[in-house]
Amino acid sequence: MIVPREAGDWARELGISREAVELYLASEVIDLHLDTFIWQRVFGYDPLVRHARPPLGGWFLGHADLPRAREAALAGATWVITTNPLRDPEDRLRALLDNLTRMAGLFARMPEDYALCRTLSDYRAARASGRHAAFLGIQGGNALDVAPDAIERLPEGVVLRVTLVHLSSSRIGYTSSPLRLGPDRGIGAFGRELVERLDAARIFVDLAHIGPIGFWEAVEAHDPSLPLIVTHTGVSGVHRHWRNLDNAQIRAVAASGGVIGILFHNAFLGGSLFGGKAERVVDHIAHVVRVAGEDYAALGSDFDGAIVPPVDLRSVLELPRLVEIMLQRGFSPERIQKILGGNFLRALGALRG
Repeated sequence: MIVPREAGDWARELGISREAVELYLASEVIDLHLDTFIWQRVFGYDPLVRHARPPLGGWFLGHADLPRAREAALAGATWVITTNPLRDPEDRLRALLDNLTRMAGLFARMPEDYALCRTLSDYRAARASGRHAAFLGIQGGNALDVAPDAIERLPEGVVLRVTLVHLSSSRIGYTSSPLRLGPDRGIGAFGRELVERLDAARIFVDLAHIGPIGFWEAVEAHDPSLPLIVTHTGVSGVHRHWRNLDNAQIRAVAASGGVIGILFHNAFLGGSLFGGKAERVVDHIAHVVRVAGEDYAALGSDFDGAIVPPVDLRSVLELPRLVEIMLQRGFSPERIQKILGGNFLRALGALRG
């Protein structure tokens, strides 16, 4: 079993207070979006190997792997399968099912350190046994757009969340990306039915990446008794960007009892693309707290998702820096622990107890 770093040594290495590291280690730290698996699929990057020297110096990939996630005391995460939009619909679903099996197999190869989880009860059992709680997610609902009943072909309970769209549009809905072909036309009838079926299956409807019209149509179609989620985003109140949520969207997610995970990509955070600092992540977290309260902000790094993270937040091993910054800004330990993972666990319990 991989042992997390010792607090004093870790604090000295990062140049932060021991108090920050100890609070981090005493928290349930959960990342809502890790995209590490895509690089294994693309060119064989092995997530089972500890990558001490990430490719490209930590730009775009190399931010996380299974050994470093454990070394960083990451209590849980949603590990994501990103859909290839160039495949035909049936092949997308077939590839998704294969990849779900492959990802589950990765965690099974580290049984002392990882447990594949479906529910809050599973999470608690994993943590009680000292293991990381691994959830599986789908980025790009077009893996399921072959037919309305495609969700029923998924292994029961294995998928925790589905991001309705990614960087391309489909008959589910339109991406927020300016590279989409044509205007934002929302989610349409098929997208509404998918939202309803995800709700019925108790799978989080993830509204990251979707255009604003589709966002509001998905909110309308969604079961109001269940939490919505935006797993990896910035907020326009800090940096206006097509990828970021505005205040009304933040409040809508909060009203559902959901959570908003703040990502680590400099381009969406604002400031220098290659020189941004972790302070900017906390700026976005703090804005969510100001707009909606402290019960709705979370972490959704998008590590390994072809991002350029802050220079002082290049891997999972630097996550305690966020705690140091939040302490310096006067955040209480209780608020920090909510943001690190407590808020997500509340939403998870409301969806899958």
